[in-house]
Amino acid sequence: MFWEEKIETMQQGDLQALQLERLKKIAADADQAPFYKNLFVKNKFDPSTIRTLDDVRRIPFTTKEDLREAWPYGLLAVPKDELVRMHSSSGTTGRSTVIFHTARDLDAWTDTLCRSMYMTGMRKADVFQNMMTYGLFTGGLGFHYGAERLGALTIPVGAGNSKRQIQLMRDFDTTVLHIIPSYALHLSGVFEELSVDPRRDTRLRIAFLGAEPHSEKTRGRIEEFYGLKAFNSYGLSEMNGPGVAFECQCQAGLHVWEDNFLMEIIDPDTLEPVADGVEGELVLTTLKREGMPVLRYRTKDLTHIIAGPCACGRTHRRIERITGRTDDMLIIKGVNIFPVQIEKKLMEISDVGNNFQIILERKGYNDHMIVRVEVVKELFSGDLKQLESLRKKIMEELRSDILITPRVDLVEPNTLPKTEGKAVRVIDNRTD
Repeated sequence: MFWEEKIETMQQGDLQALQLERLKKIAADADQAPFYKNLFVKNKFDPSTIRTLDDVRRIPFTTKEDLREAWPYGLLAVPKDELVRMHSSSGTTGRSTVIFHTARDLDAWTDTLCRSMYMTGMRKADVFQNMMTYGLFTGGLGFHYGAERLGALTIPVGAGNSKRQIQLMRDFDTTVLHIIPSYALHLSGVFEELSVDPRRDTRLRIAFLGAEPHSEKTRGRIEEFYGLKAFNSYGLSEMNGPGVAFECQCQAGLHVWEDNFLMEIIDPDTLEPVADGVEGELVLTTLKREGMPVLRYRTKDLTHIIAGPCACGRTHRRIERITGRTDDMLIIKGVNIFPVQIEKKLMEISDVGNNFQIILERKGYNDHMIVRVEVVKELFSGDLKQLESLRKKIMEELRSDILITPRVDLVEPNTLPKTEGKAVRVIDNRTD
């Protein structure tokens, strides 16, 4: 279904009743998985005792480490011959986490993506260019099947090969993109190199941004350069992948599809729930996945619930864009810093380019931060006083926001390493 009005505009009381019904079933299903059966016995939890949504708090949290330790089949709640697909996390450290799907699981996932894309204004007449990696990574295939269910012509080009991406956009009148934010900024330089103006020379009107946190300023730069509306999407492989939450045309937060996921926001230190509007860690429970239910998963992503109704009329609650992660937080001289804070501040400063890099070093017992920033080329051929003035401005702006003074190095455009996947923003050279 493209527009499930009954579900998407369900009153909160009715939606919570549906969630409770599905929570009871998913907890009973999870009891068939070796991991959860042992966990329930250890914590003396009986799924049949669930009476209210608050009872979910009696279920222990599930972590990424739990999923790794249950490798390969410890979280299966159905016989293996009922599975039709496996996906894996895109993480680069330690053992990956794997997620299994039945045919009905994939059908439900596809519906959430189709619903999400339709919500932004994408329609059957659109041409969808999917510029995400295909394979074990969930981003490519998730959007692919959602777009096909919507009925749009889908170009499964995958990631990379920038000049070919632009050619496909022009030759086949692409109107909708699925792209990583940092790659969208990188690709803008290729457009300029080819003397192609996406506003004039393409029919682009929508972009779906995902796979990495980004600031509102980064979104603004992408919208301005490409002449389109860029919508923030949120997902993680442990919860299927993309399609957990999505912006509507109001772009006032991301609607969590609460018929598929039970959402909690907790204080990451006390593990207690926080009030709407208070930032905390997002915790999610699958409500429809039968092959591999995951209960109370600690995502490590930081956000808050946006109180009040959305102007679009949908009643599923919204979360603010992800501001950072508890596990990519940098601690420098006792100060907690997230890379997205630095990105946000840099994108507010004129003459700053599209790429930056954070380097952490330890000298003696002291930690030091170096921020390398690409700036417009004209500054290197003009008055060097302007360059130094910009360097000092960046340093002062960062200091006012992150409370420490980093060293700032300015470099010419296209000097820093580029990636056509997720941007690697931090290089930590510190040794314990």
